[in-house]
Amino acid sequence: MGTDKRISRREALARMGRMVAGAAASSIGLPALTSCAEKPQKKRIILYFTATGNCLHAARQLVESEEQLLSIPQMVKQNRYEFEADEIGLVYPIYGHMPPNMVRNFIKKAKLKAAYKFAVLTYGARKCDSVEIWNDISSKAGNKFDYITTLIMVDNWLPNFDMNEQIKIDKHIPENLRQITEDLSQRRHWHEPVSEEERQMHAGFMARSGLDPEVGFLKRSENYFVVTKNCIDCGACTDVCPRGNYEFTSNGIKMQGDCDFCFACIQNCPQKAIQFKKNDEDPLLANGERNPNARYRNEYISLVDIKRANRQ
Repeated sequence: MGTDKRISRREALARMGRMVAGAAASSIGLPALTSCAEKPQKKRIILYFTATGNCLHAARQLVESEEQLLSIPQMVKQNRYEFEADEIGLVYPIYGHMPPNMVRNFIKKAKLKAAYKFAVLTYGARKCDSVEIWNDISSKAGNKFDYITTLIMVDNWLPNFDMNEQIKIDKHIPENLRQITEDLSQRRHWHEPVSEEERQMHAGFMARSGLDPEVGFLKRSENYFVVTKNCIDCGACTDVCPRGNYEFTSNGIKMQGDCDFCFACIQNCPQKAIQFKKNDEDPLLANGERNPNARYRNEYISLVDIKRANRQ
């Protein structure tokens, strides 16, 4: 009975503070805080490249807020190449089974500091050995990825596909995105397997196209696209091109410059005033367009979204 159970004024105030905090938390249905050293939520950022909105839509499903999304064309414009987070992802479309030239050059300069890196490569018909191509490019750049997978979506390659027909095909995009989301939540370490047949298909494509495997698609826009009399000078093309190849002049819209063949200009023109040229001597132009009257943009993505992502 003689034990001194008195406590100091400091300890009494501390106990009172914990009691008040616990009562307040209980009143609004939250668990009482027992420590200030709560484990912080993992920070994830995704760098993306988009032309018709497929990759932007996919990237949005893999983050909790828009602030976690960074447009690669905007990062290049701002000369930003250093990024740090718990998890860093890339989402981009493959062109000829290869990354867009801008993405290829970006990863060569980028310094990605993260415990976990992942890449999601979107395609419309054939992925071939795109996973191995990305692994080779990124590893040589010192940015090895823990997880690389592909995601089939609407194909926007106008010489081979009618956009009206493409959008009718159920490619199970929501289901595949859910699987990717689950993989990322577990930080799965996995590279999607590539078959020898897929490697040979890519080799055949490269032989037919004459493309440089170290460059990919990089052409001059003025040699492959034409602005028709349907143009009303709305300026959409000047905003959606990630390289800023379109500009207003006294004679209307002028285009010139290196082109990734992303088709942002031709697919997003509200008047369908940009057409793909036809030239029998060029394997990329020999087919012209399957349907010049059909265009595509992801149904969940607006023209404003594309402009914000790509405006130079």
